[in-house]
Amino acid sequence: MGLRLHNTLTNKIEDFKPIKDIVSIYTCGLTVQGPPHLGHIRAAIARDVLVRWLLHSGFRVIALENFTDIDDKIIEKQKEQKRDWRIIAEENIAKYMKSCDELNIIRANIYPKASQHIEEIIELVSILIAKGYAYERGGDVYFKVRAFKDYGKLSKKSIDDLVSGARCVPTEHKNDPLDFALWKAAKPGEPYWLSPWGNGRPGWHIECSAMSMHHLGATFDIHTGGEDLIFPHHENEIAQSVCATGKEFARYWLHNGWVLLGGEKMAKSTGHYFLIEDVLKDYRPNVIRLYLLKTQYRNQIEFSRERLDEARAAYLRILTYIHGFENLKATAKPLKIEEFTEAMNDDLNTPKALGIIFDLIKQGYEKPDQEIAASVKYYLHILGFKDDVPEQPIGDAIEVLNEVKQKLGVEKSELLKKATKDLWDHLEKVTHSEDFFPIVINVLLDIRNQLRAEKNYGLADFIRTQLAQKSIQILDHGDKSSFRVEIK
Repeated sequence: MGLRLHNTLTNKIEDFKPIKDIVSIYTCGLTVQGPPHLGHIRAAIARDVLVRWLLHSGFRVIALENFTDIDDKIIEKQKEQKRDWRIIAEENIAKYMKSCDELNIIRANIYPKASQHIEEIIELVSILIAKGYAYERGGDVYFKVRAFKDYGKLSKKSIDDLVSGARCVPTEHKNDPLDFALWKAAKPGEPYWLSPWGNGRPGWHIECSAMSMHHLGATFDIHTGGEDLIFPHHENEIAQSVCATGKEFARYWLHNGWVLLGGEKMAKSTGHYFLIEDVLKDYRPNVIRLYLLKTQYRNQIEFSRERLDEARAAYLRILTYIHGFENLKATAKPLKIEEFTEAMNDDLNTPKALGIIFDLIKQGYEKPDQEIAASVKYYLHILGFKDDVPEQPIGDAIEVLNEVKQKLGVEKSELLKKATKDLWDHLEKVTHSEDFFPIVINVLLDIRNQLRAEKNYGLADFIRTQLAQKSIQILDHGDKSSFRVEIK
């Protein structure tokens, strides 16, 4: 079975068949009035995994990801900050690129900017006017939505449903409330370009059509972006593009789910978000990638520190296993390759692919084997994980354990010795189990809780302090405790 992708246009899983021998991909990128947040990174990771799997599967790829560097939001930022819109845009683009590089996201072949494609935008608007699909009013140009019979096909919205919610604002001169702006007349103090309709700037939707068609042609393979862009942005892209060329626009539409924060979409417009640069201060790039890939790209994902901590613990398990093998060589034929391929060909099912990796790790702990470890590393590379070095060696846990053992001897706590005797005796076996690291730490937590029960707070605090020095934080919950490993 070859690659199959969920196409939003048909709402079906379809066999992927590229138009030519080079797969063409357009991704709706950031509107750069502010720094990128985790929601933006999820869209970038979705595109990254798609490109990586296509390349692994033998396809050649050309990928574009645009920047909307001129629109209403950026003009508002210019007024608010009293700084040139171009400086604001470039600063935020630089932050996005830096974060993507840290996260090992493959760079697109081209990063077009709306402000660099004004000529193409004006030409496209002129074609739509000439064909009767658009009209000019007072320096503004609008697209006639009702003139496109398939409007609503992507979003599954009907014209009748849209009419009830449509409206015109006092500054607009639309013939129909459903019509949308292709070109906007400049207001005093706003940036503008010369056009046949007077000084102005492009509308949001026309920018993406002009950029994608200029670089990829009238019809290309895959259009990606967040599900919040389906309507009206992507719906409008289709309408204006098809009307201008008479050809199919994008053949496959892939939309990633939102990142939620407290059940609401993470968005700059609401101020309801976590900047990726802040998340990267607390979590390794590979941990963030694991957190995002544990959910299939089409599904929504809830942001929380707890879930990132879970991903960090899971990543530590991967890291611990991989670094148990020195001079790990590439494998000619990875284990479970058919299963992994089937998972990825099934609409990029990364949760299932990760499950295969963790199954291999479990198998590897039961029977240490270079081929298993090499297979794990092979699949991690396919999914975009960078080679990493554990800053928290597992030996640190044993070191603290031995220090506590010596202290127990000095303290002559017979109760503790008896309670932990079997664990001490089986320590050698514990080090070979897949759960080696958490078992050792939980031994220490068990000892510490018994010490607290005996009111031996000095030795209990000694355990906490020693673990903290090894970047292992103890979290107390009444008479129970858990731990968190700080890997940054």
